[in-house]
Amino acid sequence: MRAMELRPDSHGKVRDIYDCGDSLLMVASDRISAFDFILPDEIPYKGEILTRISAFWFDKFSSLVPNHLVSMDVADYPEEYQRYADYLVGRSMLVKKAQTVPVEAIVRGYLTGSGKKTYDQDGTVCGIQMPVGLDEAFKLPDPIFTPSTKAALGDHDENISFDRCEELVGDRVAQQLRSASLKIYVAAADYAATRGVIIADTKFEFGYVDGRLTLIDECLTPDSSRFWPVAGYEPGKVQPSYDKQYVRDWLRANWDMTGEPPHLPQEVVEGTSRRYQEAFEIITGEKFVPMKEA
Repeated sequence: MRAMELRPDSHGKVRDIYDCGDSLLMVASDRISAFDFILPDEIPYKGEILTRISAFWFDKFSSLVPNHLVSMDVADYPEEYQRYADYLVGRSMLVKKAQTVPVEAIVRGYLTGSGKKTYDQDGTVCGIQMPVGLDEAFKLPDPIFTPSTKAALGDHDENISFDRCEELVGDRVAQQLRSASLKIYVAAADYAATRGVIIADTKFEFGYVDGRLTLIDECLTPDSSRFWPVAGYEPGKVQPSYDKQYVRDWLRANWDMTGEPPHLPQEVVEGTSRRYQEAFEIITGEKFVPMKEA
């Protein structure tokens, strides 16, 4: 596999972005982040799995909201990238340029994570009052939209109220974000339930393309969502998951969150890769075979 020698025009925790003029080439690496740190170890096949799961959802819900995907066929990419086909196949997509909305669009259907933390403090989830008596992994009465700031690389996202979201992006855009996010989440959660998966929460990113709100970046992946198996679901305790919660749990038990994050043991690297592959297979209904080997 020939690694990319071209310098990305920008990059995030996981993705490298190349400016192709009227479009962008997004390449998902095998890097993994947790607690807003990029970890020193890569997870085999992670980039390809994230990209292909996103493409699955983009196609499935294209009638609900437009998305930015143009092509995943390397033959459609600009010529200078085609010589890296072995590396790019499966893990990259050519996408439309968008005017990015500067907030993360988060939807929560279950009480867990930072939502559980604020609920335990004052009975709210990101400022939204919840019924009394809820516990870890309880299903919320209805899914809720809980936006956050979109932090620069190395900084931490911050949960914000809907009022603050309206201040940042305007009333109309905030309302569009909430409506589109909830619509996609409900449709995805209904579908996932038929596959034996609970989508506890997820994060979307949006931008505007030709004046239309458009789903961008990734969609309903193990990096941007919490996926729990329906089998064995038991409210009141932390659930097993198909996402990177496995890595978060290991870090909490083995790192004091100061300094640089430690290397992951090989069994954690391999176990995380297996969980990502399981997520792909359960959600798409296809056996995971790397595209360069297919």
